[in-house]
Amino acid sequence: MNVMMNNRFANEKIPKLILSLAAPAVVAQLINALYNVVDRMFIGRMPGTGTLALTSIGIVFPIIMMIGSFSALIGFGGAPLASIKMGEGKHEKAEELLGSCFSMLLIASIGLTITLLFFKSQILTLFGASPDTFPYADDYLTICLIGTGPVLISMGLNQFIAAQGFAKTAMLTICVGAAINIILDPIFIFVLNMGVQGAAMATVISQTFSAAWVIRFLISKKSNLRLRLKHMRLRTKIAGSVLALGLSPFIMQSTESLVQIVFNTSLARYGGDLYIGAMGIMSSLMQIFTLLLTSFAQGAQPIIGYNYGSGDLRRVKSTIVFCSIFCGVFGLAMWSIAIFLPELPIMIFTNNPELIALTAKLMKVFFLGTCIYGLQLAFQQVFIALGQAKVSIFIAVLRKIILLIPLVYLLPMFFTSKTNAVILAEPIADFCAVLTCCVLFGLKVKQLLNRPLETKR
Repeated sequence: MNVMMNNRFANEKIPKLILSLAAPAVVAQLINALYNVVDRMFIGRMPGTGTLALTSIGIVFPIIMMIGSFSALIGFGGAPLASIKMGEGKHEKAEELLGSCFSMLLIASIGLTITLLFFKSQILTLFGASPDTFPYADDYLTICLIGTGPVLISMGLNQFIAAQGFAKTAMLTICVGAAINIILDPIFIFVLNMGVQGAAMATVISQTFSAAWVIRFLISKKSNLRLRLKHMRLRTKIAGSVLALGLSPFIMQSTESLVQIVFNTSLARYGGDLYIGAMGIMSSLMQIFTLLLTSFAQGAQPIIGYNYGSGDLRRVKSTIVFCSIFCGVFGLAMWSIAIFLPELPIMIFTNNPELIALTAKLMKVFFLGTCIYGLQLAFQQVFIALGQAKVSIFIAVLRKIILLIPLVYLLPMFFTSKTNAVILAEPIADFCAVLTCCVLFGLKVKQLLNRPLETKR
């Protein structure tokens, strides 16, 4: 890391520094969310088949999220470790982390593409595809799987650009792809009359451009961490450390995919395709909400990691406080929109009055817990920045695996309205998980930040 960036991480005022790093990351993730939002926006307005096609994308969405979770496993696992190594002055070790993560992303992309192409029909049926929605889902997924490699590389390696403090460059990585996607979507879907296949093709092409942009930067002299051929050999020790720390964000994203499968199959059983369409819209909105808050907290990661590595605990504490307050307030604002103005975001996705009315009704229950959910997202990223893999994994597992998925299956046993019972599982899990997370955070962070001080004495 260059002297100027060292000086910024060590001396610049925390609010200004976080905002300068987080603002481009927030914009980047908001634009990244447009990949799915724009697809759904255009697909939902396809003449005659728009509602069915939109529902099919909701079925494919968990698979796309699962693929993206492997970029989180490797990118979010390696980048914080690289920040810590740079804070310790171990530049060569940081570059070894980058090279190993690149190899891991390539291996993961090949394995995922082959496996998912082979089992895609069985997976789509298992995930809730009906005879009406299966053809659209199959067309969309088949083309998207071709772009697995570019997706993992662009999303995974982009974290190493952000970890160096090049937040604007990391933002541009996403912007380049999203801009191409927005331009190509209407051309492929409507002008060339390719439907859902056109939406998928536009996404693959745009993500390929993003991946090329990332690699070009990381091999250039502009990057402090260089992607070098000599460091691309997969090192078992490095891979183990990366996977251990990356397991938490991986679980956060992959279990989100599992949650969507559980929701889709349960709603298909109790409500039908229209309810799956409503869940698809709510999932997209929740993804945007989560991405915005998580990306802001990720803007604080390199600051926390660098200063924790250098032993400046005062700045670590100040960064944590500012990040937590911001995420808490922002989460409350998003909750207000979801509860009091639900139709506003819903109409981005569809103009079907029946689907709008149903989704608005369900959102008022589904988003109840988001008023405090921002705190969990902030604390999650803090634990990752401090290299605490086990705590991060527990927090990730708690809300979705231990609480949410069992509740989706159990609550319909006790309520007359089965669909309302399924939706109610979300806010109950949110409240229980956030309260538990806050208690753990209060206990664990104090312990973590006292240890280095004792060592320095």
